[in-house]
Amino acid sequence: MNPLVSKVHAGEKRWSAEFGALRQLCLASGLNEELKWGQACYDLNGGNVVVIHGFKAYCALLFFKGALLKDPKGILIQQTKNVQAARQMRFRSLAEIGKYRAAVMDYLTAAIAVEKSGAKVQMKSAAQFTVPAEFQMRLDNDPAVAKAFHALTPGRQKGYLLHFAGAKQPATRAARVEKHAPRILRGLGLND
Repeated sequence: MNPLVSKVHAGEKRWSAEFGALRQLCLASGLNEELKWGQACYDLNGGNVVVIHGFKAYCALLFFKGALLKDPKGILIQQTKNVQAARQMRFRSLAEIGKYRAAVMDYLTAAIAVEKSGAKVQMKSAAQFTVPAEFQMRLDNDPAVAKAFHALTPGRQKGYLLHFAGAKQPATRAARVEKHAPRILRGLGLND
């Protein structure tokens, strides 16, 4: 047991018992326990396998390569449509964790096998993401922005595309494009 994880879990108010139960299952799988991103993270030879995290309505095990796992029980959840690799197993109570204990162990075993195999999730390239019309218009009409955008790393390109597309209203998308065009011209990502 990693003392840093123990310290973080000791401060957990909403999901304390659930985190403890999930932690015991993860430790029983033989994975190494670390504190990463402020969460209990379990890895195999440095390769992240699963993390325990909590939200307002549920706590979860997040399998980093969950998209590669078979899901015979239909309990893995894609957090949002833009999450490509990870899948969550969600719990709302200690009793629910107890009910799915055997399934959790099965999924942990499968996730470890995926990590040992070296399998990688095939991620969508930046070119496969939808370019919102408002941004496409800017790219078509402003060669400097187009050149700067295509010079960005694929991750930075994806970040902008997801941010622009995340707005529901065309006016909001256009405003986001205008706001971030100077950053793109400077070669900066959304969060740089």
